[in-house]
Amino acid sequence: MTVMEKLAFKEDMISPGISACIGCNVELTLRTVMKILGPNTVFAVPPGCMGGVGVVGWNKQSGAKPPVFFPLLDNTASMLAGIRLGYNAQGRTDINVVAFAGDGATVDAGFQALSGAAERGDRILYICYDNEGYMNTGYQRSSSTSKWAWTSTTPVNASGGGGKRQHKKDFPVIMAMHDIPYMATASPAYIPDLVAKVEKAMSVTEGLAYIHIYNPCLTGWGIPSDQSIEAARKAVQSRYFPLFESSRRKIRITRKVKEPIPVKAYIQASKKFRHLDDEQIQELQELTDERYRFLEAMEQVSQEG
Repeated sequence: MTVMEKLAFKEDMISPGISACIGCNVELTLRTVMKILGPNTVFAVPPGCMGGVGVVGWNKQSGAKPPVFFPLLDNTASMLAGIRLGYNAQGRTDINVVAFAGDGATVDAGFQALSGAAERGDRILYICYDNEGYMNTGYQRSSSTSKWAWTSTTPVNASGGGGKRQHKKDFPVIMAMHDIPYMATASPAYIPDLVAKVEKAMSVTEGLAYIHIYNPCLTGWGIPSDQSIEAARKAVQSRYFPLFESSRRKIRITRKVKEPIPVKAYIQASKKFRHLDDEQIQELQELTDERYRFLEAMEQVSQEG
């Protein structure tokens, strides 16, 4: 059965209709992931954009068919670790215990809980949808926000200066270095790759699995609603967001980009980057090239080992 056939015939686990911003690729991601996970799932959505999609429904009903929880911003992984232990005590080890959390709840506020769960080997699947900021509260910067990006807390002045002063945290590599059984990056522009990685993560029986999905935010980034998937695709094609996976620190690039487009071609569609000058764009290009070379080197070491 092809990926498209799987998605066509599997039951939708999220309430019908569009309850996010028009063109939102995170809602598409959530629906896709939950179709693959299926009804035998318990998941948590901390405060963020997807709380209104995956948790809040209509007429006091849940927005999801499986049981869903609304944890605090900083305790998602800890809460799920407890739920897993509860199911284990009942002998129900087949339940998918899953987080679907934004970058603020993952790379910032919730990192201590997530890192602890990874170190302990708690058997949960943690999925981060990375839209590079706290979008649900007006787009404040997070440590996952790209350098030089405009946000409401890193404004740009009249002469074009300003923006965030620090580089984006390389969080997928940080999670890979936790020595967990499975870590992967994914994109809504490459659905077959995403589905395959969710299925791999579901098969993990010892320890934590982590998937980091890059989801450009149309509203916060200033991208036309019909360019949602194109923006996600260009992030991969420019190597700005490479698709790779890791098992116990053995890294494999799952979509090799031999002839990348310039980073400029990716960022020029986003309003949050329109104030950048050539020097700033070049810095982002150099960082992108450096991080991709690092991944290639890590892949080479993994193959030699």
